[in-house]
This record gives sequence, C-alpha cells and structure tokens, in this order.
Amino acid sequence: MTLTTAPGTLLRPALPRDAWTTTRMGRFLEEVEARHGVRFETYEDAWAWSVEHLEDFWGHVWEHFEVISHAPHTAVLADRTMPGAQWFRGARLNYAEHVLRRLRERADDVMVTSRSQTTGAVEWTGARLEEEIARIQAGLVARGIGAGDRVAGYLPNIPETLAAYLATTALGAIWCAVPPEMGPQSVLDRITQLEPALLIAIDGYRYGKRELSRADDLARIRQFLPGTRTVLLPYLDPEAPAPEGAETWATFTGRDGASGAAAGEGPDGGPAAGRGTGPAGVGSVPEVHVEPVPFDHPLIVLFSSGTTGRPKAIVHGHGGILLEHLKAHGLHYDMSERDNAFWFSTTGWMVWAMGMSSLLLGASVVLMDGDPNWPSADGEWSQWAVMAETRSTYMGTGSAYLAACAHAGMRPREQWDLSRLREVQCSGSPLAADVAGWVMDAVNPELLLAPTSGGTDICAAFVGASPLTPVWAGEMSCRPLGVAVESWDPEGKPLHGEAGELVCTQPMPSMPVCFWGDPEGERYRDSYFGAYPGVWRHGDWLVHTERGSWVITGRSDATLNRGGVRLGTAEFYAVLDALPQVADTMVLHFEDAGGMGKLVLLVDAAEGADEAALERTIRTTLRTELSPRHVPDHVVFVDSIPRNPTGKRLEIPLKRIIQGAVRGEVMDPGVVARPEQVDATVARVQRVLAEG
Repeated sequence: MTLTTAPGTLLRPALPRDAWTTTRMGRFLEEVEARHGVRFETYEDAWAWSVEHLEDFWGHVWEHFEVISHAPHTAVLADRTMPGAQWFRGARLNYAEHVLRRLRERADDVMVTSRSQTTGAVEWTGARLEEEIARIQAGLVARGIGAGDRVAGYLPNIPETLAAYLATTALGAIWCAVPPEMGPQSVLDRITQLEPALLIAIDGYRYGKRELSRADDLARIRQFLPGTRTVLLPYLDPEAPAPEGAETWATFTGRDGASGAAAGEGPDGGPAAGRGTGPAGVGSVPEVHVEPVPFDHPLIVLFSSGTTGRPKAIVHGHGGILLEHLKAHGLHYDMSERDNAFWFSTTGWMVWAMGMSSLLLGASVVLMDGDPNWPSADGEWSQWAVMAETRSTYMGTGSAYLAACAHAGMRPREQWDLSRLREVQCSGSPLAADVAGWVMDAVNPELLLAPTSGGTDICAAFVGASPLTPVWAGEMSCRPLGVAVESWDPEGKPLHGEAGELVCTQPMPSMPVCFWGDPEGERYRDSYFGAYPGVWRHGDWLVHTERGSWVITGRSDATLNRGGVRLGTAEFYAVLDALPQVADTMVLHFEDAGGMGKLVLLVDAAEGADEAALERTIRTTLRTELSPRHVPDHVVFVDSIPRNPTGKRLEIPLKRIIQGAVRGEVMDPGVVARPEQVDATVARVQRVLAEG
C-alpha cells in the first residue's frame, strides 16, 4: 500500500482560543492567568511562562491536583542547579496514596480490565484492586520488608503486577520489574544491581500459540540471588507448585486454601467473560498502610536498554513521578474518570509506569499481555480489537506498531468500532508522516494524534502534544509545560530549521534521583551533563521547525557523517518506510580515514518482492527525495532488522558487532526481538564490506 501524506501536512488545527476551557489544560491556564495577572494568547505563550516561572508553575500543579502531603514544604525549588535540584523540600507524601484516593472514589467501578492470552479476561473493581494491594502489602510486612527495601517483579502486564507495584511503593519500599520474555542473563544484569529482598515471578506464559515455561530460567536467576525470597504466581499453569525454598502466591497473599492462580478464563482462545470483580480468596483483608516519604524517596527503578553496555539502574522518586504524571495525564492527555486507557507495554518499559498513572486521574486502565499479531495482524488479539471490545478511549502504543498496521493496508475503523477512541499516543521511535496521515484516515479522523519523545531517564516527555496545539504529520506539536527543551549547536546556541542536540536547560521534577550503585554520581553526571555543564543533553538530534513543531531525526550518537555532512537516520526511515514492498530498514555508516565512508542499507523486504527491482526503487527514491549523499553504497537484504521490544532500531550495537565486538557484550539478547537472526545479518554485512 502506498501512503502519501507529506511531512508538515496539517492534520488537525489548533483548538480556538475561546474553546480552551473545554479542556482541563485550558481551565488550568485560566487559573494561572487569574492568579498572576497574565494572558496567554497561544500555547507557546503558556509554555514560555511555565519555564520562566518554574517555581510558580509547579506550585500551581501541586495545588490544582490537590497533592496530599503529610508535612509542608519549605520551597517549591531550592535552586535551579543541575544536577542536584531539590524539589518541595520538607514535604512528605506517597505516590500510591494518590492512586488509592481514586480507587476509593470508584470502589464499585471496574478500574482494571485485563486481556491475557494466558488467562483470558479479568476485570477488577476499585475495591478489588485495593484488596489485592492490601493482601500483597501484608505479605511484604510479614516478611520484614519495609521502606527502602527492593522488590522485583519477573512479571507480565497483568493486574497482579499493578497491585504489587502499588503495595510495595505504598510502604516506601522500591519497585522494579523485568518482563518474562527476558532471558536469565538479561534479568540478572538488571536486578542483581539492586539486591532485592523479594522476587515475585510467574511460572510461564502464552505468547500467541506458544507456551513458554520460565521454570528453568527462574531456577537460574535464583541461583544468583541467594539472599532473596521468591514468591511464585501461577500463571501458565494454575496448579504450578512453588520451587523448593519459594512460596506460592496463595500463601503470600493469605489465601491458603484458594488456588492462588491469576484469575481468568479462555486459555486456548480469545478473551472470555470477565471475572475477578468481587472479593478474592479467603482470609481477612487488612488495611493498606501508606508510609509518607520525602519527595525524592525512591519509588521505582527503571533500566536503560542495555544496548551500549550494562543497563543503568535509573532511580525515580515518589514526588517527581507523581507531579510529572499528574501534569501529563491531567493537562496534556486530558485524562479523567470518563476514560478507559489502553496501554500496550511490557512491564520493564517506562510506558508501563506512565500508563498505570492514568489511575491518578480516576481513569480506568486496560492491560494486554500477548502477541497482538496472533493469529493475524487484524485478528481478535489485535490492539484495535482489544480496544474496541473494552471500549477504550485512549491508546498508548509504539510507533512501530502503527507503521506495521499502516503498511499492511489495515483499515481499523472499518473493522472495529473505535468511535470512542479520542487520542492515540505513540512513542518508542519517530512516527513517519505517512503513518500519521494513515492514523487520521484509517483509525478515527476526529482523534488527537500525539507522537511523543521522552525517555526512561525522565519517565516523561521532552516533546509531544497537547489538546490546544495543531497536529502536523511527522512532527511533534509542542514542548510540554514546564519542560525547557531546546535544540543546540556544539557551542550551546539555539538552532532553528536544522538538527541540534536535544537539551533541557531547566530542571524537571522527574529527572532521576540517582543511578543505583553510583554513590558519587559520576556515571549520572557523565550520562547527561558532560557536553554542556549544568544542562541536560539527552543524546537525540532535534529540529525546531518553522511551524514551531519538533522533529527527532535520530540519536546523536547514531548520526551518519558523510564527508562532513550530518545525515539523521530518521529522515532515511521516513522515506523508506513508506515504500511498498519494504517491511523494515536500517541504515549504518562505516567511517574511513577522512573519506565518505561506506553507507550500508539493510532491507527486510516484503514476501515475494523482486529484490533487484526494489533496490533500484530505493536508490532512486533516496536520491530524489533526499539527496545523492543519502544513496547507499550497499543494499543488503536481510531476514529481519534488529529492534528492541519497544520498536527501537539497534543501530549502534549492530554496527559495533559488525566491526568485531562480541555480540553478548554490546547487544543484550533480552532486548532484541529476534536475536537468533542477528548473526546472519552480521555475516552478510561483513561480506559486502570485505568485497568493497
């Protein structure tokens, strides 16, 4: 299918100024105007005020969303020094308490809808989720776990994982999760850094038609965690016994005599009728305890991808995640109790933590665990099918998924009722213009399309969308309120119309508290503050367009330099991904001693494609749409393009392997979608480079 939307095409105009108050962001800004005697004619005016008056802005966010604090703060921001900015000094709060507030307001409403290829359909009310939180927390306390201890989950995207996260953090203990598709070495590279007091793990899971046991992997993981208690949550097999020295979920949650299985039906087919809305199991249900903690007390540890070395253990605090997510969900996503928010994510991705924060605004959440392409891309487990069946209003997904649907010629709104879907947010990689146009045409022409770019590092967005700003194809509409992002040249001067380094010139509440195991902060400073002292450099190339929008053109450390001219990888993909018979691509540049180097394009062609004819089309298209410099020296057809589970192309690790690095040292098998095909790809590229 040929998609033709040009970059910069206006897909949705800005909301008229007199209609701003139809959104919560508009009403929030009206409050700011009244309090401070200012007037915002445009969103950009409001953004400029929010970063110039950073303390006033975040103080107003605190008041507007009625943050619960058990002690007053002495200042919103002591000073703006980075790194080390201290927010809301003196305050004592707890992220989980703000979720519990909403669960109690909606105790009888379904707040968690789960669709799993392992257990089928599960629906939990607010009361049912709170009960599970209380039972898990009682199990933690009974085993001596409290504030500051680490709890790790080897768990999929299911209600029990959400409950464990909230039970742990309500106590002031620290949560981390790794998805069960990760192999044991990938898991150990992450969680051994934290020396967890407790590991909660499943026995296995279904992915499409495959049953994947995790018994052997769990045994290996436990060998390297001798001081860690283990709790087994039966998932693949409801009767799975706990390994020697571990205990069952039923025992841990005080349900001895109950099965202890994750509730649900339909293991062999599509989602079954909902279960789990009522009381669960036996035994009295304790009250949830909330431990007030300082603003920067660790909440959750998120891990970097591990594509360029040992994964960084990035520590995020209660207050920073609470405030940033209240702002994002409440103002930028316009989230409220009317929403049922679908988030497709593994538990190890920052999008999972972001998605669960929908509960902060009283929205319910839809969790999905399984293969969205089984039994086919437009089958009953398609993300679109699950959203239609669960009456979802909000979609959080990967840009790569949208691109795959677009290039497959799917027309979701003609197959499913998606009329309730009001916003699609996508991340993980840039959203090409043609795919953006497809979303508006083939999904729902009335929705707000919100391509977003941020990172695990801040568990938030650097650039994205808002209900007030226009939507342009292939571009991101705005910088979020309170986020002082710019595009800089090497001398620290702002750029317009050309790619520069994405920098953040003012602190954000959700910047990491620290890296675990980095007591002096050296690795933290080197990661973000080495290029521009006192200014966060994220490592992305960012373009500020003439329209005031923003475009990520690739990682600055993956940029191609041909004879002194920088070429962003994203501009290649924006053109190539739109070509018929191209399933996926990756571009690599191999430098030489001062010359042009060798530009290699990897192509995963559609089944049945004429490779010779497709190569001619690719070369002609790149020459005419971009420039002669963009035409590759070699086009190599491969079986797959290495991507991580969130859809990011693994350009840098693959290049390093081709140049002789050991694969296991630079490309973690646990973060590659199809690791078994990497060696063949490496061999093909090495052969063409050797042949000249």
